[in-house]
Amino acid sequence: MKKLIALMLAMLMALSLVACGGTANNDANTDGDTQDSETKKELVVGVSADYAPFEFMYPDESGEMVYGGIDISVAQYIADELGLTLKVENMGFDYLLTSLDKGDFDMVLSAMEATPDRLQNADFSDPYYTDVPPALLVKADKADAYKTLADFNGKSIGAQTATTKLEMVGTIEGANPVALQSVLDLVNELVYDKVDAILVDGGVAQQYAASNPDLVIADASAELGQASPYCIAVAKGDPKGLLDGINAAIAKMTEENKIETFIADADKLADVAVEVTAD
Repeated sequence: MKKLIALMLAMLMALSLVACGGTANNDANTDGDTQDSETKKELVVGVSADYAPFEFMYPDESGEMVYGGIDISVAQYIADELGLTLKVENMGFDYLLTSLDKGDFDMVLSAMEATPDRLQNADFSDPYYTDVPPALLVKADKADAYKTLADFNGKSIGAQTATTKLEMVGTIEGANPVALQSVLDLVNELVYDKVDAILVDGGVAQQYAASNPDLVIADASAELGQASPYCIAVAKGDPKGLLDGINAAIAKMTEENKIETFIADADKLADVAVEVTAD
């Protein structure tokens, strides 16, 4: 009798464990399905919103700060093509790819070139836009002193941290690179004579020169060469399977010449755009 009771108890315990294990697995699967479903509703894009006309913040009609710019319009177009709701996340440019790798974003769209170093850590889409050539911004009253790149020997040139423009400063003989995270900070350094020049993408240089009569594009900029195309980054290996859809959207956008509309829309906001230091 004692053996029979012991055997029955053992069987009951085994059945109990199986039942508990089945419940845990079902709960996990349910949670996973819910998370997958939520993820598919939203496209999270990482930007550095201090880079007009590509990405910036400005007050809308109600005074609420919202995102605008060429890259924001491109991101919205892609989200619409994928049937997803766009969510924009803002941070310093030098942290974007790290956060992408951690899974904080679905993609990074921030006037970024697909350099060999970046290709080691992320995958990139087909190009969506090629800017005008990069440019050196200088104070207008000192522009005559900077006719060639050789004139920057011994001068300080600012550029944004982790960008190809900072690498480019390093190729100018005798120039002293100054790296800052925010382009707004770089402009302030130039305005207050803390640096002799700043090197930025051509469209950005034109934006600041047009809005600030004290700044001009140096003649020496002609020696910097052509711009590289901008691409969209996704995590290495494209674990979320977004790249094909992104490339299809870019192809359609290019065929429709939407980029010209996005540039015009960004230009209309030039007077109300507020550059912000990424939080």
